[in-house]
Amino acid sequence: MASITVAGVGSGLDVNQIVSDLITAEKEPATNRLDQKEELLQAKLSALGTFKGALSDFNSSLTAISSASKLQNLRATVSNEDLFTASATSIAQAGDYNIEVRQRAQAQKLVTDETQRFVNVTDVVGSGTLTFQVGSYDGATFTADPAKAAKTITIDASNNTLDGLRDAINKADVGARASIINDGQGFRLVISASESGAANSLKITVSDTGDSDDTDLAGLSMLAYDPEAASGSGKNLTQTLEAQDALLRVDGLDISSASNSVVGVVPGVTLNLKSAEIGTITTLSVTQDSAETVKSVDSFVAAYNSLIENVNSLTFYDPETREQGVLTGDSSIRSIISQIRNVMTGAVAGVTGSRRSLADIGISFQKDGSLDFDSAKLQTALTEDPENVAALFARTGSTTDPLVAYKSASSTSIAGSYSVSVTQLATQGQYIGTSINGGVPAPFVVDGNNNNFSIKVNGIQASASIILNNGTYNTGVDMAAELQRQISANTTLINASALLSVNYQSSNNSFTFTSDAYGSTSSVEFTQISTNFTATFGVSVAAGTAGQDVAGSIGAEEGTGSGRTLTGAGTAAGIAVDVIGGVTGSRGTVSLSGGVAQQLDTLIDNFLSTGGLLSNRTDSLNRQIDDVSEQRDALNKRMDALETRYRAQFTAMDALVGQLTATSNYLTQQFFNTSNTSQ
Repeated sequence: MASITVAGVGSGLDVNQIVSDLITAEKEPATNRLDQKEELLQAKLSALGTFKGALSDFNSSLTAISSASKLQNLRATVSNEDLFTASATSIAQAGDYNIEVRQRAQAQKLVTDETQRFVNVTDVVGSGTLTFQVGSYDGATFTADPAKAAKTITIDASNNTLDGLRDAINKADVGARASIINDGQGFRLVISASESGAANSLKITVSDTGDSDDTDLAGLSMLAYDPEAASGSGKNLTQTLEAQDALLRVDGLDISSASNSVVGVVPGVTLNLKSAEIGTITTLSVTQDSAETVKSVDSFVAAYNSLIENVNSLTFYDPETREQGVLTGDSSIRSIISQIRNVMTGAVAGVTGSRRSLADIGISFQKDGSLDFDSAKLQTALTEDPENVAALFARTGSTTDPLVAYKSASSTSIAGSYSVSVTQLATQGQYIGTSINGGVPAPFVVDGNNNNFSIKVNGIQASASIILNNGTYNTGVDMAAELQRQISANTTLINASALLSVNYQSSNNSFTFTSDAYGSTSSVEFTQISTNFTATFGVSVAAGTAGQDVAGSIGAEEGTGSGRTLTGAGTAAGIAVDVIGGVTGSRGTVSLSGGVAQQLDTLIDNFLSTGGLLSNRTDSLNRQIDDVSEQRDALNKRMDALETRYRAQFTAMDALVGQLTATSNYLTQQFFNTSNTSQ
């Protein structure tokens, strides 16, 4: 039978307490060290989170100073806003302009004849097709806009009612909108041009399948409107509002606009015309709203100082009390603040103005690492050269040649000034026809033998044969206009922005077809022509001369040309300019500003991103915390093993003491018995 052992029974000692005290004495110092280490690591992790929050807040303050438009804050004010209002963009120039609004733009409106009222909106109008053309009037003569193709709507049993007709027009995107009004005696259909302006007038041609008469007032033909026709002979709608352009006089110059939102007359300013009043001069003032810029810069300075205050509270050291911050001596914090300070000190790369550093506009460092801001100094800089101030904060580009325009730069482009050299200007694809009729001008007669052809522009094949209107064209200019009008009306070419211009050369009686695009993708090719097309127009089935891309260099290395855009390589990689014209050779310089806000934003994003300095530091602290947990687990296992060993040892000792005690008691009893016997 197995024996039952109870610790302490043999020796009388409290073995459980002894073992517990020994384990506690062994474990407590190590546990305290691990607890203190974990507490410090957790405190550092929390402090690092606080710092990340402060850094993110500072980064948010950069938004208001990160673009030139936000910094320049140009404001347009109008002395009489009853006539027009205005808004300015960053490219506007400060100044005052005298403006007279002589006429507002308006869209043409047409209404069905008063003798053709409807009792109900569900009454049937007729059937057939409606063809809409958009163009302009010259007296009674209508000229279609070649860039706006004619569009046809089919009217049948599904949409031949008054309201069905209205809906069909509105859904078809034909350059017009329709509505129904009740004039008190019945319903009438109103058709309005979608856009205002004289060049957006309407011509509506009807094919009336109801009564086979396309011009009378009965059936669908009541909607015919041909400005060249007599009333009742195809001019059946009544014009209630004539299409007209807005007319302005700006500083003595007469200006017209198809829209009441006039853009570009004053560079960078949009005028919104509200009313016209001939003879009334209104002053438009474009001024620098420097107060908003000063406020944004002040917020930036305050955000930086708040960041530094946060850093100081986390990294301080008091030599007298030897107290220190949680992150005192942390290399990641020192590195981040050092890199931020380096961006904000010294000249900003690529800035060519008279003020090249933040100190030049009133932002300077103090001994304690915070920033001091002299708003008056910034105000002066904004008054004298707002573009210069914008370049200090925002990433901007500029060129010295007016025919070389800065276009863009990549996020990795290096700020600085780079020379621009052009070895080849971009050209347009072109087809030059041969001289017709020995170079002797003559009327051009177009008929079924020479009125159609197919063309490919910039590699885009026209969706169908181009059909010219038959007739006699007395001059080459008239013939060129018809050729361009029909080519430009092709939907496929319009949708692909594959446009061209047709010109007549009177010197040798020939036609030239020139793509609107520039570069190696610019081309003109005739792919099919009718029988007598060559004899009439000097054009054969063939490709013309393709365009060439601009070629040259930005900086020391040759760039890449695409159309008129030249993009740098090497140290100028990613910097792109548009060479609009001029000559080959040296073309001045292009300067890319580093922009303090742009640099700081990129820098801080890198710090905060996954794999960045702060992310790596956070990961390191978390690994150390995990390591403490593993050390605590190992300590517990070691203490469990030690406790087991101690208990085994004390149990053995207790059993031995018990045996010795039993032997002692036995011997004592024997001695006692022997003593009594001898008496």
